[in-house]
Amino acid sequence: MTLKTLESNLQRVKTGDAKASVHRMEIDRIRYVLSSYLRSRLLKIEKFFPHVLEKERSRAEGQPPLLSPEEFAFAKEYYASTETYLKAVALKRMPSNLQTVDMLKAVPEPCLDSFVFLRVKERQENIFVEPETDDQREYVVDLEEGSQHLMRYRTIAPLVSSGAVQLI
Repeated sequence: MTLKTLESNLQRVKTGDAKASVHRMEIDRIRYVLSSYLRSRLLKIEKFFPHVLEKERSRAEGQPPLLSPEEFAFAKEYYASTETYLKAVALKRMPSNLQTVDMLKAVPEPCLDSFVFLRVKERQENIFVEPETDDQREYVVDLEEGSQHLMRYRTIAPLVSSGAVQLI
C-alpha cells in the first residue's frame, strides 16, 4: 500500500471521526520516517561519493544496482559539482603538477568495520566472525532465519548483497 493510497482512503473518512486523526498521525509518521531514511542515504552518498560511484560502476552484469536512478544521478552531479568547485577555487592556483585530484584518494572510504543491526531472511551456516581483540579467538556462527544480530558490516556484506540478510 502506498502513501498516496493511504491519503486517498483518509479523504473518504468523515471529518469528525476519531479514526481520521489517528490515521493522519500515522501517515505523518510514515512520511517522517521515509524522509529521514532518504536524508540519511543522501548524506552517505555525499560523504563517500567517489567510492559509491566506483562501486556502482564496477558491479557485475546482472547484479542489482545499489542506488536508485535518482540517487545515481545525484551522486554523478555531486561529483561533477565538487570537481568544478575544486578546480575553480583551488586547483587552478596550484602549480601545474598539482592541478589534478584523484577523488578516490582524496575522499575517505566508508568504514566497513562498523557494527550494524541485521535481520536474517534466509538461514546461513558457518559465517566466520573475526575477533574484536587478539585475546578472543575466531569463531563461526549459524544465523537462523528471522533472528536479529549486531555484527561487523564487512562480515555480512556479501549476505546483504545477496539478500540473505537485511540491515535494520
